[in-house]
Amino acid sequence: MCGRYAKEQDLNRWRDVLAIMQPIEDRTDPAAGPRYNIAPTQKAPIFYDTGEGLAAEAVRWGYAPHWAKGKMPPAINARVETVATGKFFRAIWKHRALALADGWYEWVKQPDDPKIKQPYFIKARDGAPLFFASLCQVTQGLEQAEGDGFTIITAAADSGLLDIHDRRPVVLPPDLAAEWLDPATDPERALAIASGQGLGADAFTWYPVPKAVGSPRNQGPELIERITDPVVAVPSPLQ
Repeated sequence: MCGRYAKEQDLNRWRDVLAIMQPIEDRTDPAAGPRYNIAPTQKAPIFYDTGEGLAAEAVRWGYAPHWAKGKMPPAINARVETVATGKFFRAIWKHRALALADGWYEWVKQPDDPKIKQPYFIKARDGAPLFFASLCQVTQGLEQAEGDGFTIITAAADSGLLDIHDRRPVVLPPDLAAEWLDPATDPERALAIASGQGLGADAFTWYPVPKAVGSPRNQGPELIERITDPVVAVPSPLQ
């Protein structure tokens, strides 16, 4: 799964890497700086199609259809295995987005005592910005509506990432991220992109980080710095 992530680099880095022909309108706060501990219910920047072009906008992380209000909590993640067929995301399946990240956090449990957990930070091996395949609902107008939000699509973890968690966000390379975002991409092709063409474990590196990331109140670059004395150690690839 993906329950916390970080966005450190400037928004222009994602726009430059995406390398699409059409402009992306920036609706984000120009004073917003790096985010080292993005948590559910907080607003975070996404790229999405407004119906009149592409935009970058800070949107609430978590989505629930109107009929689920009061019955189910907003979903921060959507399983790729059921996202296109399940009732929960049916209304926004065609509203694709990209959540922007430098990496995400997962907590590894100690086998003998699951109450003991160690956070790990997972990022691109080459330091590239990440595009999380996402879905969104964003009302166009002066203010976003109460039900607006986005959810990050997840898939089964592979290879060494299984040592961290059995799920992972679907991270798309720039060419497929552009295709995913393109409103001309039909739903069948979009599902194929999300289901089998995200980056695999060999594209990432991971390492233990301070437990302070457990509180969303904590921010700062120290949260993504490697520590040398983790309470739970797992194999980590060389950077």
